[in-house]
Formats: sequence, C-alpha cells, structure tokens
Amino acid sequence: VGEGDSEFIIASDASAIVEHTKEVIYLEDDDVVVLRRGEKPTISSLTNCSAHPGDRPTFQIQVELEEIEKGGYEDFMLKEIHDQPSSLRNCMRGRLYKKPAMDGVQPEYDIRLGGIQDQHVLKDEVKRRLDVQTAMGALSRARRILIVACGTSWHAGLIGEYLIEKHARVPVEVEYASEFRYRDPIISESDVVIGISQSGETADTLEAIKIARSRGALTLGIVNVVGSTIGRLTDAGIYLHAGPEIGVASTKAFSAQVIVLTMLALLIGKQRDSISSTDFQTICAALDDVPNKVALVLEQSAEIRDKSRYYRLAQNCLFLGRGLNFPVALEGALKLKEISYIHAEGYPAAEMKHGPIALIDRFMPVVIVAPSTDPQYDKVKSNIEEVHARKGALIVITDVGNHDFDRLAEVVVRIELTHTALDPLLTVVPLQLLSYHIAKDRGCNVDQPRNLAKSVTVE
Repeated sequence: VGEGDSEFIIASDASAIVEHTKEVIYLEDDDVVVLRRGEKPTISSLTNCSAHPGDRPTFQIQVELEEIEKGGYEDFMLKEIHDQPSSLRNCMRGRLYKKPAMDGVQPEYDIRLGGIQDQHVLKDEVKRRLDVQTAMGALSRARRILIVACGTSWHAGLIGEYLIEKHARVPVEVEYASEFRYRDPIISESDVVIGISQSGETADTLEAIKIARSRGALTLGIVNVVGSTIGRLTDAGIYLHAGPEIGVASTKAFSAQVIVLTMLALLIGKQRDSISSTDFQTICAALDDVPNKVALVLEQSAEIRDKSRYYRLAQNCLFLGRGLNFPVALEGALKLKEISYIHAEGYPAAEMKHGPIALIDRFMPVVIVAPSTDPQYDKVKSNIEEVHARKGALIVITDVGNHDFDRLAEVVVRIELTHTALDPLLTVVPLQLLSYHIAKDRGCNVDQPRNLAKSVTVE
C-alpha cells in the first residue's frame, strides 16, 4: 500500500508506484486492508479476525525514478543487459574489498556479507536453537545446503552448487521450489535452506521456505527487492542491489545472483579452510575485474545483432555447455523461448548423443558455450565437431584469440578470459544479446512476453 499526498495506491510491486510516492506499507499473508480518505489504513487478518490498525511500519522505497525509465534504450531488457557492469559493481560494493597494507604486507582481498555475518541479524530464539551467533556460523558447519528457486533463479542456484561444493566442500542440492514443497523433503536443523528470487515474492519459493522453517532449518534469502516477503520471512539473507528489473525476462538479476553465490562460496570456503589463500585471492581479483570484461562483451551487441538475423525463422534451437556452463546453456535456452517464442532446450554437452543429436540438421541452430579454459574443453570441441558433421548451424561462444572453430561455426562470439569459476558471468551475456536481437527481428514484445509475469505470485 503506497501512501501519497492525500491518496493511497495499491500495487503488487513497490516499483510500480515510485513515481507517485516512496512511502509504502507491506502486507502479510491473509491481510485485509481497508482504506478511507483522511485516515490511516486499517489492516486485519483473515486468520485471527483481529484488527490492528496503524501498527504496520512505513518503509521508504530505495528506488529513484530514473532507475525505472529506459534511459535512451529501445527496451527495458536491452537497458538491463547493458546495466550489468554497473549492477555487478553495486552488488559487490562494500562486500568485496581490499584490506589496507600493513607492516610491508601487500593489500589482500576479503569478502564481507553483513546480512549473514552480523550478529544482530539472527533472532535470539534462532541463535539459541541452533547454538550460533550468526548465519555464517550455521553455514560454516552445515551438514548440507539446499537451494530452492524457480526459473532463472534456479539456473543461478545450479552455478552456486558447483561453486559451493568445489570451494567450500559442503554438499549442495538445488531444487525446483514448485517440486520441493510437495514432496515431503527430509530437512533437519543441521541443514541451511537458501531461497533465491529476484522479486522476493515467488509463491513456490516462499512456500518452500516456510516448510524449511517449520522443520527447524536456518533459512536464507537471496533477493533483489528490499522489503519483499522472502526478505522479511527468512532468518537472514543477502540483497542483490542490482537495481529495479522491469523486463519480464531476467538478465542483470541473474548475473547479480551468480556474483552473490560466488562470494558466498568463497566466504564459506574461507571459514571452513577448504580454499587456499592463493585461490581465494586469485578468484577475488578476477571477480573485481568482471564488470570491465562484461562491458567489453556488450560492445559486440551490434555485431551479434547482425549475425542473429539469420536465425529469426528457426523453429527450434539447442544450447549445450559443460560444467559451470551447463546452467548457462539452460539460461540461454530459457531466454530465447521466453521472448522470441522459439522452442529451445538446454543440455549438458555430453548428453547430446543420448537423444538430441537425432534432431540436428541444417535448420537447427546449436549454441555451444566453449571457453578454452573449460576443464573439459577437448570434449566440448569433440561435441562441436559432431554437430558440424551433421550440418548443424553452429553458434559458438569462446574466448578472444581462440580460432579453433572458425572453419566449423557459422557464428563465433568471443569473450575475454577470466578465472574458470567466473566464466558464467561472461558467457551468459552473448546469449542474452542473441535472444534479445532474435526476438526483436521476429517482432516480439521483449519486455512483456505473452502469458508471462514478472513476479509469479501464484502456483
């Protein structure tokens, strides 16, 4: 409920009313609000039928009007793709930092995530029950981490699984929240459940978190919208600070989710002594430079637009990747199907020969993510040669200076090299641009695709 000058405004998302007021009251589940001119809102609960008018706090929306305007871009989605260098810097600001040099020691990187490291965040009851002072304490001794999410956030969660298991050595399971909530999951107090949602209002993710809370697990939220339901319901969490995302197809929120999960994996690994100081410093330095390298990828937007025109008539498309780039392939396929209405599927590259290879012909574009730093690069090259032998229309994402695919692929998009752990932050950007330009050539509404909503607040 927005409180303006002698007016009230009802909206499902606070960003929708920022041009009218920045004063909002957030409603809880089962609330009923009665508005009368000249009076404070009266809020009642359907569950206990007791009115408690005027006792809900008013919050200030931390969004400026220019943040929800197109800023000279043709569409919000294109603006948000190009926002990523600045949104990633905002996401890391105050979290990834260099310690000052002392006694001749070179300055070193460190990570601080106040939402899980500050003692005042957890309620006293949670501290007593779990015998910890901070959410970081629970994470560092967790028996298992479960990540629940939907859509794009689920893909980010898959990347988080790779990173946390490798660098923190904690078992991780990534679940579709819509399935998790209905399968009577086994959860204990030694588990930590992380819910990921751009809006913080995703109905299935919200219900999954409620189940985790009821079983005694510590719950964390990774959300973009400050004051959202998931942000308020979880025991602790981390805000993305990516800025408002208006386009229905998520772009900059995805990359911010990956950044947060990367910092979380490194921090847990450091707490558990499962990552060496050298690896920690190397990845942090590379992370600090990622926004600059994303900006270099974005400079290729016009070139990608020119090359993408050949694929606007495609009916199907296949996206392939290995390791960390498998979730990137899933995300690329989702973006294409969301906004262009072309049927697209993402697969682990090794699974191609277990069925999808039967679909490949000269009318089937196949997008393969193949940076030369991929530990399985030689196997990915083999997959590319298999597609070429079957006359598939190859689009390859690789790195600057790599010309292995010049004679095989119709389109090669090159990105700057970074640490292997951070490849998804760069490899996903060409896929976002490719999907956007194909959809525009097909005359689609990229900001509001048919049948989709930005905040999925129903099952």
